[in-house]
Amino acid sequence: MAKSNKIDVKGTEITLFTLKEKDFISLTDIARYRDSERSDYILQNWMRNRSTIEFMGLWELFNNPGFNSIEFDGIKNLAGSNSFSLTPKRWIKTTNAIGIVAKTGRYGGTYAHKDIAFEFASWLSAEFKFYLIKEYQRLKEEENDRLKLNWNLNRTLAKINYRIHTDAIKENIIPENLNKEQINQIYASEADVLNVALYGKTAKQWRDENPDSEGNIRDTSTIEQLLVLANLESLNAEFIKMGLPQSDRLVKLNHTAISQMKSLALNTKVRKMRE
Repeated sequence: MAKSNKIDVKGTEITLFTLKEKDFISLTDIARYRDSERSDYILQNWMRNRSTIEFMGLWELFNNPGFNSIEFDGIKNLAGSNSFSLTPKRWIKTTNAIGIVAKTGRYGGTYAHKDIAFEFASWLSAEFKFYLIKEYQRLKEEENDRLKLNWNLNRTLAKINYRIHTDAIKENIIPENLNKEQINQIYASEADVLNVALYGKTAKQWRDENPDSEGNIRDTSTIEQLLVLANLESLNAEFIKMGLPQSDRLVKLNHTAISQMKSLALNTKVRKMRE
């Protein structure tokens, strides 16, 4: 699902939306910086340039397996003639392009992948392109900071609940007179019950698959996984107190993890934590 944002660039409001983890910027809004009444004309004037067509075609060849390069060659050969014109809709329909999108509705207009949008802004005004990139970078930094904060909060919650988990292990599973190594093995075994239930693999299996990665399996978790992990820790602590065998607990925890991950995937509040 797409999410939208707005940034202010030299007094012009520019709309952005993210689709499948790719950022698109409104070319219509950028054109309004030059002339709010003739934005469509300005955009079409840019698109009829041979250098513009070559750039857009090159972008599509690198990023779009379904790009119609034969039709692209035909358009490129016509570029530069007095009678030649090109609209965003024609470009999309003829070449099956994905770098430019025509949207209708509330956020209607012509949008382009940020690489193409920056190229259009450069053609329009070098100064405007500079400020557009600055504002775009600021927006991305703010989004990353929010995501990092949410991740840290959930990682802390998981660590707090882990104390509840280890206390239940200590009080109900670890026998007396074990040495430190034996005790650590029990803790690791119970930690892997949670790992297998949630991630489908033990900590060692993850390390073997990611030898160059820093941290551990939980340090690479998503926000959703950390939320579920915190719940599983509390739940497993109660299962331990009830005296359920480890194999039974693993099955129950895995079912819970699957159910909760599906629920969180559809939860709009969790999605907003990423925005």
